[in-house]
Amino acid sequence: MSFTAHSSLAQKQKVWLDSDTGNEMDDLYAIVRLLKDPSIDVVGLSSAHFNNPDLLVFEKWNAYNTEGLETMKDSQRLNELILKTMGMVSIPHPKGADRQIGRAWGGSEPRDSPAAQEIIKIAKSLPEGEKLDILTLGALTNIASAIIISPEILPKIRVYALGAKYDQNTRAWSKNEFNIRNDLNAFDYLLDLKELDFTVMPLETALPLKFDRDETYQKTDDSIPIEKILADRWREQNPQDRTRVMWDLALVQAYLLPEFSETLMVNSPPENKTFTIKIFSKIDNIAFMEDFWTILKL
Repeated sequence: MSFTAHSSLAQKQKVWLDSDTGNEMDDLYAIVRLLKDPSIDVVGLSSAHFNNPDLLVFEKWNAYNTEGLETMKDSQRLNELILKTMGMVSIPHPKGADRQIGRAWGGSEPRDSPAAQEIIKIAKSLPEGEKLDILTLGALTNIASAIIISPEILPKIRVYALGAKYDQNTRAWSKNEFNIRNDLNAFDYLLDLKELDFTVMPLETALPLKFDRDETYQKTDDSIPIEKILADRWREQNPQDRTRVMWDLALVQAYLLPEFSETLMVNSPPENKTFTIKIFSKIDNIAFMEDFWTILKL
């Protein structure tokens, strides 16, 4: 797998990150890693919702009270906090959609938002031969909506998504996964676009990237504001967990460090229209972890 745009001799690759930052702790680590990368040009950070049925029937979601919780707005709050802390508020950070495309029974009616409109604007502004790489860490609502509203951007974008499950032994897909369940309509819509350059990281591929709680506390310096935010997120959200899978960071690292990841072309789910789809099939979790701590200290 090659990302020639990352070469120091080439123009920096433009990257957009769409994140359900309020959902779990690993989003913050992924965002910080991407923002600190010197080889790319981050042109946008948008907020994704993480609406799910549990919010209606349980009093708690992670460390949050579910009463009055507006998931997209909490993602937006954290995105703005990260950008402000890192002195990067000049990066566009529009709000995304607050719920899935279509309806509960299906459909592809878009969910327009400032995020979708900004993605469209940037993609259309690119000169011939350039593409916008869009990384999604949650529900695919914002990017699907952008394409539905303005399908002419399709040749100008590449999408990299964390979500779904894929068993490389049985070659079987499962959409029974958090990100996908939060907008199954969007995932199916994207899988039905034969002309979309679409790469998925299934959960099984990300699973080996685990951080240790005590090591994380030791390696983060509370006197450095952005590092304190990362450590505090673990302290506040998951203090009981000795280890955590860094799902979202795995996608970002696989994208940034293709030399430490592998891809495969596999059959798409049988109910979708595309014949094959690219997946991240393997990662070097040790290299990813070492790289994160090195880049964080830059």
